[in-house]
Amino acid sequence: MKRQVTLTVVAAVCAVAFASRAGAQAAATPAAGPIVFHASGISWADGPPSLPRGAQFALLEGNPAEAVPLTLRLKLPPNYRIPPHWHAVLEHVTVLSGTLNAWAGSDGVVFQLHSVGPWSITYVNAKDDPRQARP
Repeated sequence: MKRQVTLTVVAAVCAVAFASRAGAQAAATPAAGPIVFHASGISWADGPPSLPRGAQFALLEGNPAEAVPLTLRLKLPPNYRIPPHWHAVLEHVTVLSGTLNAWAGSDGVVFQLHSVGPWSITYVNAKDDPRQARP
């Protein structure tokens, strides 16, 4: 009997501690709920002008021009190449299908990018930037 009471008290203390911690975390977490996308429902658009033609993208969260969390997907056709470049912000890239180097593999690639804006791309050679006017 004494053991059962002790276990009950320990369980109650753990429950209260867990509830307090969960409440504190909930208060620190933004009120927005989860963001769920089904792959078949994603709307793809032509890639941004900062990438060579042929890319497609889908903005899932955020605004690339603002300092907010950003999630987007990029779809690159087979053997697509992005010239050497860098980004001013940290990016996390998850390859969903295909192969990604600085170029797409023979099957193309679909990947998801997570970052915090503003997002930008700077090409090592300015002449490789597709936003530059061509003579």
